[in-house]
Amino acid sequence: MTAAQARKVALYLLTVLVLWAVISHPARSTEFVGLGFEAVSGAVDGVGDLLTGR
Repeated sequence: MTAAQARKVALYLLTVLVLWAVISHPARSTEFVGLGFEAVSGAVDGVGDLLTGR
């Protein structure tokens, strides 16, 4: 199996796993999405602070 094929299989499995989680546990999925957005927001704030020297 080549790296490109392995990447496609991994992406397919990840997509199926995410869809299964959203369908089977919608309340928990919204919590995880919120946590993800908070993490990305914090990371962007940190990069902004690093670049502006604050």
